[in-house]
Amino acid sequence: MQFVKLITNKRISILGLLTIVFLSSISAQDNSPYSRYGIGDLHPNSTVLNRGMAGISAAYSDQLSVNFSNPASYSSLFSKTEGKLKKSSYGRILLDVGLNFDNRSLRETDNPEKFSSPNAFFSYLQMGIPLKKDWGLAFGLRPISSIAYKVHSFERLKDPFTGLPIDSAVTDFIGSGGAFLASVGTGYAIKNFSFGFNTGYLFGRKDNSSRRTLINDSVQYSRSNHQTKSSFGGIYFNGGMQYRVNLNTEKTKYIQLGLFGNTKQSLHSRTDLIRETFFRGADGADFRLDSVNEQLDIKGTIDYPSSFGGGFLMERLPDEKKAGLLVGVDFIHNNWSDYRFNNKADLVKSNWQLKVGAQLKPATKDANYKNFMSYRAGLSIGTNYVYLGKKLPEVGLSAGISLPVANLKDGQRRFRTQYTVINISLEYIKRGTKDNLLREDLFRISAGFTLSDLWFSKRKYD
Repeated sequence: MQFVKLITNKRISILGLLTIVFLSSISAQDNSPYSRYGIGDLHPNSTVLNRGMAGISAAYSDQLSVNFSNPASYSSLFSKTEGKLKKSSYGRILLDVGLNFDNRSLRETDNPEKFSSPNAFFSYLQMGIPLKKDWGLAFGLRPISSIAYKVHSFERLKDPFTGLPIDSAVTDFIGSGGAFLASVGTGYAIKNFSFGFNTGYLFGRKDNSSRRTLINDSVQYSRSNHQTKSSFGGIYFNGGMQYRVNLNTEKTKYIQLGLFGNTKQSLHSRTDLIRETFFRGADGADFRLDSVNEQLDIKGTIDYPSSFGGGFLMERLPDEKKAGLLVGVDFIHNNWSDYRFNNKADLVKSNWQLKVGAQLKPATKDANYKNFMSYRAGLSIGTNYVYLGKKLPEVGLSAGISLPVANLKDGQRRFRTQYTVINISLEYIKRGTKDNLLREDLFRISAGFTLSDLWFSKRKYD
């Protein structure tokens, strides 16, 4: 038996440099009024690979991706064989990085004009490590939500007794912040059954302010600012399980079931309430005039709601004659009606999503590059968790492709020591209908870079 460690310092340095470049290149110019509510605009809870299939992930497992949606999948990071080495076992350490680029278009129901805002942001950074046969470890960092909006409102104020207009008011509603999750998890398999869990620290901040200016021909009013600034954090935990049913003796056809979810969890928060007057300088900067009321470091809690998801997939692996096909379905329910911020409810309600996705892998009869690619498509329907008096429907379409960078030798399709996959997904998400005050169209292109290397190799000789 021989152990060979194949990750070099040079390789690690390259991965670290790529990560720094990715993180430093992210910029955000997003403007989503819906992010005012709850913990903000929720980010996709799946890898770029899975997003190409509408995000199905409950039953999905793959040796070349870190499916953080269901930690039971981490058990698949270790494999028993490679190519023609029938009596061998090996594992791959993975670095999975995701980036998102999207364009959001907002339109009022009675207004033909629309507002568009481009955005680019870091999606996730995950590392998967195979520990031994049927046992894997993963850790990483990813955003859970973002808060980014700026709404300019002009209105005429009326006398409450006469109903006649008296002043005009200009109000800027501004918000920023979001939530992140740093996590570590493990997954273990016993025959066809696997289970796992993630634990970590969920943290973030919310900064909401309303800045009003009164306009009067004869009286000069001071500008006012009503601002609430909060930071929060706490331990987060979720778990999952998967079960595979093989449909033939070769184990090339199977059905896999999956479940994942988390219980309601409490996060600690600290809040500053600021009520002040200010003036705006010639350069547009705001300066405080007087503090009308200020309460700092108010301790409280955030009730983060429970959620669960389940699904199944059917897959036929590719061979030299037939293409491989995967079809899966997920259903997800989130209990956002239980959300509380310092014991106060928000304009959010429990929501659900139904996702259907498919993946096609060409037959492996030759070493043409097209036979290494994977093609994906998906459809999702459901409701958003923001509730402004009416349900906010969501419909999504997606497509994706995998572009592997592999070593080809002797006409064989093999994963060599260093192997890279570039996953690309395209998504269109429509939020709201004519019954909602504001409709939103989101076009998102995501790129995922999975870099892998053999962690160790065990070979047995007869």
